[in-house]
Amino acid sequence: MDYKLIDMTVFGDRRGKLISLEGNKNVPFDIKRVYYIFDTIPDEERGKHAHKDLEQIIVAIDGACEFVLDDGQFRETIWLNRPDVGLYIGKNMWREMRHFSYGCKLMILASDYYKPEEYIRNYDEFLKGVG
Repeated sequence: MDYKLIDMTVFGDRRGKLISLEGNKNVPFDIKRVYYIFDTIPDEERGKHAHKDLEQIIVAIDGACEFVLDDGQFRETIWLNRPDVGLYIGKNMWREMRHFSYGCKLMILASDYYKPEEYIRNYDEFLKGVG
């Protein structure tokens, strides 16, 4: 399974906290795109796709959600609920996101620009590609 949780270094004092994300340092790739998800609905699922070559780090900036990660042989569930932990997801990993808390906000760092052809949106097609 090509994923890992990455503890981010937190800098802070009485005024608040800060985390710096730097490509090829604490982010294991060049950052080409940053986007975020907000106004999520707890009973709705998102994701349900894989990326052929894209790598991502996902951070729950606020709130929490559950990720189901699948490499075609194994499925694992990860609960993402801290802004100082990033979930790295490598290439060819099916992901599903569910059980969003109210107000959950996710920030995603991606290794490439948005390319629709990069997505595998059909689970059976995904299984054929990793089999």
